[in-house]
Amino acid sequence: MSHPITVRPIENDEDLAAALCRVEQIIGAKRGTPEGAELDVLGTLIVAYENEHYPIEVLGPIDAIRYALDEAGLKDKDLIPFIGPQPRVSDVLAGRRQLSLSMIRRLHEGLGIPLESLIQPTKRSLAQSN
Repeated sequence: MSHPITVRPIENDEDLAAALCRVEQIIGAKRGTPEGAELDVLGTLIVAYENEHYPIEVLGPIDAIRYALDEAGLKDKDLIPFIGPQPRVSDVLAGRRQLSLSMIRRLHEGLGIPLESLIQPTKRSLAQSN
């Protein structure tokens, strides 16, 4: 006998809070159970609502590189294998130089930085644009 799933659309933040509360109650549900199906549906609805109403901004290349360095406990000099000599690393991190395709590939493969972040244009500093 199947149990009907009673899930409502998430139309506002109150609905989101209620859905998140329900997820907390059934988070350990196994696939193939009514609660497992409800958890899958709620997860899909929550992600769709949050993507529409609370999109996460993609980091630009410099911020993404700095974040990856920080997470890995690395220093600027550790970018030399990915970007090239220290002056080039400094130019990239200062926004004076764009990343080349080969740098993007090495940074993505070596440090796991998302391509979506690395392919964005580098924003030049205000001092540079004057």
